[in-house]
Amino acid sequence: MKKTLIAGLLLAAFASFAVQAQDTDTQAANGGWSGSGEFGFASSTGNSRSENINAKLGLSQENEQWKNNFFVDALRSKSQQTLVDTDGNTIKQFNTTANRYDGGASVGLKLDPRSYIVGAARYEHDDFGANLWQGIVSLGYGYIALKDGRNELSFEIGPGYKRYRPADVDVVVDGAVVHQQQPTESEMVGRGLINYKFKLTENTAFEDTFLMEAGSKNTYLQNDAGLAVSMTRKLALKVGFQLRHNSDVLPGTKKTDTLTTTNLVYSF
Repeated sequence: MKKTLIAGLLLAAFASFAVQAQDTDTQAANGGWSGSGEFGFASSTGNSRSENINAKLGLSQENEQWKNNFFVDALRSKSQQTLVDTDGNTIKQFNTTANRYDGGASVGLKLDPRSYIVGAARYEHDDFGANLWQGIVSLGYGYIALKDGRNELSFEIGPGYKRYRPADVDVVVDGAVVHQQQPTESEMVGRGLINYKFKLTENTAFEDTFLMEAGSKNTYLQNDAGLAVSMTRKLALKVGFQLRHNSDVLPGTKKTDTLTTTNLVYSF
């Protein structure tokens, strides 16, 4: 199923790029493709050591016929941890504390200037999250409720199919700690997406994206908010805040994860 989801993402990307190649003149008249890449890095040494890196890549296209989006994100963090071994000795280790990557695509076929049919797919792998991996494919309806010189508000809603595997857990068996793999779950879900963009000034913009994947076994919520200040036509500094929530998790696992970032953004 994981291979099928990844193949679906690649197929959606190929189909959309094929349309782009066949309709170059129309895209040129409507702005064509645009994209942005984000990168953030932090490192500390001395009494404590840590390294944190996060990166994002997004592509989007909107013209008279299509409204398409593609993204890839990655997060990795390492930090120095103090541990006590079985002999009571204190040791320091440089361990990975975050390792996550995800990607997704949505391809929208416009019915009129405001409404469109949208197919979407998303896959995520997280070594330290509530779910080790999760993937979803969906088909739904989208509507551009507001679009002017400063604001843009759009909605998407529709049914989908989701598969995921809860994070592994450690259990004690006969006095020994055993790493226990959890079974893969699957269910039908309702997918909803709200995206809002607001241009505060000529060089300052705010964007918020809310995603919901609601099922009978688990409801996944994600909200990404970001404020970007342009330094040049291509470069900007962006402060972002991400919240991720799973309604049903295994004992000992927190339901909510947050991430705050300060990144350099390059637009193209």
